[in-house]
Amino acid sequence: MTEPTHRHHAIDYIEFTVTDLEAAKRFYADAFGWQFTDYGPGYAGILGTSGEVGGLAAGDEIRPGGPLVLLFSTDLDRSVEAVEKAGGRVTNGPYEFPGGRRFHFADPSGNELGVWSES
Repeated sequence: MTEPTHRHHAIDYIEFTVTDLEAAKRFYADAFGWQFTDYGPGYAGILGTSGEVGGLAAGDEIRPGGPLVLLFSTDLDRSVEAVEKAGGRVTNGPYEFPGGRRFHFADPSGNELGVWSES
């Protein structure tokens, strides 16, 4: 039996905000041999051994708190409810993107994370 590609509520993806996408791609390729999938002028996916594991998102300033950690969900709407019931605050979304749907939330300490689903 094969392991599922994504596990419900597991850390699944990490996204770095970068001020110069092409320079960041060159840096990570030269330093660590990373490869990328380009999704347009503002985003490049980071390829790992089992598919895409993260991304570089162009932005004017670096995200406070560092990279954005994304969890996977098999039921995004229920994950929104669970976050709010547990005392988190949804800060963005849910919204659609080319790979599915996603939302961002702040935990009680103010850390921002995201949750995505394929549909």
